Amino acid sequence: QVQLVESGGGLVQPGGSLRLSCVASGSIFAINIRGWYRQAPGKQRELVATITRGNSPNYADAVKGRFTISRDNTKNTVYLQMNSLKAEDTAVYYCYYRHVTGDEYWGQGTQVTVSS
Repeated sequence: QVQLVESGGGLVQPGGSLRLSCVASGSIFAINIRGWYRQAPGKQRELVATITRGNSPNYADAVKGRFTISRDNTKNTVYLQMNSLKAEDTAVYYCYYRHVTGDEYWGQGTQVTVSS
């Protein structure tokens, strides 16, 4: 089992920045994909960014050039640096891990609100 705890969400003005963190615990030695998804009100959950075991990132077109995913193995933490935030980035952001077996794990979510 893997437990994921997100933090770093909040209210920010358009053009501002936030950094989300996701701390993992449990059986994380065989995780091959780490990432972030988001879900806005009335919409389906969508991919934001992922990073592989080999540190290859992948981004949704909507966030390319503005968001950066990274990981710190010493802290079992994945980060999402979000810059130049827009109102349409408002959503609940979820941390996501996928085990090599295909098992998926989700955090509880952290709210990001971009508003003036």
